[in-house]
Amino acid sequence: MTPVDPIQTSDIEAYVDDQLDASRRIEVEAYLSENPEIAARVMADLAIKGELRLALSDSHHQGRADTREAARRLQAALSRGVYLRPLQRLAATVALVAAGWMLSNHFGPLTVSPVEASTPAPAFVEEAIRAHSTAALRESMTSQGSSTFDPAEIRSATAIVVPQIPKEWKVSDVQIFPSAFGPSVEMSLMDESQTKLSLFAVRPGFFAVQQVAQAREDGVEASYWQIGEVAYALVSERQDAPRLRQEAERLARSLY
Repeated sequence: MTPVDPIQTSDIEAYVDDQLDASRRIEVEAYLSENPEIAARVMADLAIKGELRLALSDSHHQGRADTREAARRLQAALSRGVYLRPLQRLAATVALVAAGWMLSNHFGPLTVSPVEASTPAPAFVEEAIRAHSTAALRESMTSQGSSTFDPAEIRSATAIVVPQIPKEWKVSDVQIFPSAFGPSVEMSLMDESQTKLSLFAVRPGFFAVQQVAQAREDGVEASYWQIGEVAYALVSERQDAPRLRQEAERLARSLY
């Protein structure tokens, strides 16, 4: 959907500063979903602001006064959108130094074990697998399920953009589930080889641009990704992992 008013640089800066109303925020997110390079820069800006807030959040554990003052000045500049790009690396460095003082005072030197170095799947992947199991149960009950699929209606009701479903796939069920950061969408699908799949979409509560990754739990495969403030997971217990990843990447590309 193309917004009535074109997205300007000021809209992007207001989005980073959380100064937009809900309707304009949705328009900016739709614009970012179609412009991954700009979305990546916005994610970096949000990360820097979060690091600065962390560095300034605890007045009792902030290290040297000059480090705190530099972080405050950088945070103010970022909030105004002044010198945003040239100061990004410096801001991140100052934030990390200040955060390092805090963490060192609290916990001592940090180390990373081999287990911690492996990134676990996000919490929404577990939600997607549970939704997949619930959908399988509903399919066995004649009183449950709806195959009506209207992407525009889903977007209007949930602010979630649904990927373009391949024309050779069949939608057998569409349901809305409650979630911590707003409603989520679960769709039961059948691909051209009659393999059952579930597509799960949710707003996880944070902004990210993540390529397709994979997870497995109790024999169920999940390929997941995130674009802006919406995360997606394609789930199946009958599809092999490489094929499921290919299908997930196909759906992800349809969002750009």
